Amino acid sequence: MTISIGESLPEVTFRIMTENGPAPKTTDELFKDRKVVLFAVPGAFTPTCQNNHLPGYLKHAAEILAKGVDAIAVTGVNDVFVMDAWAKHNDAKGKIEFLSDGNADFAKAIGLALDGSGFGLGTRSKRYSMLVDHGVVKLINVEETPSTANASGAEELLKQL
Repeated sequence: MTISIGESLPEVTFRIMTENGPAPKTTDELFKDRKVVLFAVPGAFTPTCQNNHLPGYLKHAAEILAKGVDAIAVTGVNDVFVMDAWAKHNDAKGKIEFLSDGNADFAKAIGLALDGSGFGLGTRSKRYSMLVDHGVVKLINVEETPSTANASGAEELLKQL
């Protein structure tokens, strides 16, 4: 079942890249005491994710944060090394937090896993955006078509804040 507005995020462990290498970070550590815009991509460096989804959040980051948001984070079913390379490639370090959901544990736990095996991608995350306030989902936008970033894009989310 897909997570809904008013529900708390499940306790899952992501991987993040630190100066000392990969490290675990739980949903509680990431979301408990702050307001976070979280968006998800089917895969780092994939065309829509690279060309449309991430750039919108980078472009509108200051506007989003000015609305009382503490942080912007992106998650994808990629390993921590790929997520780190994607952050560096887009000069996004320090602007957006990159959360690796390498085994799709988070995507599955919130009911937003995507079966990309027909395209050789295995299990991925659906494309979505959400506002999480102290661990509770306040809004969620799930794309009907994974190859678009309209409903879950930064511009649409900004209108909702």
